[in-house]
Amino acid sequence: MAYPETQLHHSLPLLLICDNLRDPGNLGTILRSAAGAGCSKVLLTKGCVDAWEPKVLRAGMGAHFQVPIINNLDWEAVPNYLPTDTRVYVADNCGLYAQAQTSNKASDHGWVCDRRLSKFHKYEEEEEEDLDTGASKGWLPELEVQSYDLDWTEAPAAVVIGGETHGVSLESLQLAESTGGKRLLVPVVPGVDSLNSAMAASILLFEGKRQLRLRMEHLSRDRSYH
Repeated sequence: MAYPETQLHHSLPLLLICDNLRDPGNLGTILRSAAGAGCSKVLLTKGCVDAWEPKVLRAGMGAHFQVPIINNLDWEAVPNYLPTDTRVYVADNCGLYAQAQTSNKASDHGWVCDRRLSKFHKYEEEEEEDLDTGASKGWLPELEVQSYDLDWTEAPAAVVIGGETHGVSLESLQLAESTGGKRLLVPVVPGVDSLNSAMAASILLFEGKRQLRLRMEHLSRDRSYH
């Protein structure tokens, strides 16, 4: 598919990876935000709703023809679609609890803070049993938590957004760890469980766009001084 020259000209070293996004309206809205922010491409892993499903197309409002979309990927294939030296960041939508854990790592017991990631509790219990027998599997990647508004675009960046039912996958955390990425925290006030996936994606993508714009402005000023 050919894409508009203006869109390609304004594309940024910023990618989006959708992980288990199953709601058509959310995915369409996310694709619309990705196109608006200037993402270079969007990757959809297996388990996501079909990007070309009619409800997704309706919610996307033409985004499908503005940004390249790679559909139905196995996690093993995702690195093949990332630029060299890309760092993968995982959207952390856990709210207030995670705000108190920003100096901790994801491998610390108890970092899971909402029902969408409750599946990891089972693995924690299994790991504890392994520790008792002296055979820890080290299954959970070590990912530091970072506030979304601190600089994370010094290298090409890919942001993982998980679905609201199942959250992010273990494979996304492993990929983030292997590329030197982190968990990006979008803080919410006490009493709010989490943000909608589409809202979280929009916040992170446009924050990435803001950071890249500031970096380009600084580079331009530095060149003008020389």
